[in-house]
Amino acid sequence: MPFAIKKIFLQEKQKAFMLLIKEFGYTQKEAQRFISKGRLSVNGKTVTKSSQDIDGEVEFIYFNPVSRGLKPIYEHNEFVVYSKPSGVLVHPQNRHTQYSLIDEVKATYGRDANIAHRIDQETSGLVLCAKNKKSEIDIKMMFETRDMKKTYLALVHGRVENDFIIDEPILRAEDENSTIRMMVRVHKDGKPSKTEIKVLEYFADYDMTLLKCLPYTGRQHQIRLHLFHVKHPIVGDPIYGQDEKNILAFLDKELSQTDRIKNTKSHRLLLHASELEFELYNQKFHIKDTAEFEKECLNYVVCE
Repeated sequence: MPFAIKKIFLQEKQKAFMLLIKEFGYTQKEAQRFISKGRLSVNGKTVTKSSQDIDGEVEFIYFNPVSRGLKPIYEHNEFVVYSKPSGVLVHPQNRHTQYSLIDEVKATYGRDANIAHRIDQETSGLVLCAKNKKSEIDIKMMFETRDMKKTYLALVHGRVENDFIIDEPILRAEDENSTIRMMVRVHKDGKPSKTEIKVLEYFADYDMTLLKCLPYTGRQHQIRLHLFHVKHPIVGDPIYGQDEKNILAFLDKELSQTDRIKNTKSHRLLLHASELEFELYNQKFHIKDTAEFEKECLNYVVCE
């Protein structure tokens, strides 16, 4: 497990944040953040103030990344690009998460390396990661100014005959009438959201279409929600296109693989981040995934 506990006995009082700076080499900002998350305890009690004087038996929960051997598909002096498998988290959900992509990044490139953007756990494909704090700032600024072009591939239910654009606002808000309180849905009060759809191939034997999806905006679950909205949900999607009972079962990790395949025709979401195009450090990059999702996507389909 990537989270570990270090125990220290302090004979003399010192500020809580200073202990983390001296013992682990964190910055003051990092130390304060970890203390606010409840990672530090003294004599069995959680430390709540970074300026608190502490002594005695100290326990600190820290992130100790463990690699599982996933290698980047592209490496630059300032950043790397990984092809994340479907089902792998980008960051740990909690201290009990056994593995996430950040394990690979920090285990290989050090504590200052970080992931610069997110894709869903269910989505596979390219993730851009900074090697240091300076490049992390540069990359995140590039995302904020929308100087990043992403291309996704999606296998969807039904036949899509023509290219088109989905221009529908997306709202993320609580729904008091639903058991699933936090909902992401197309709604007139939502934020502007736009996705270009291009048809690649229709598979008549499966009644499924392979699409190229170009999101102009980066809303949560944008492609999944937009395609569901136009009645072409992505194959393997356990949320969009499913009834509330099955959605809750999936979110609670109680949905069996058998039921998921029966409901969605695949054990995984068939959405893949396949290309990244951007300009950084006075150089243009066009990175394509080495995974052949276009050729392999049908291998994940299970039709009874």
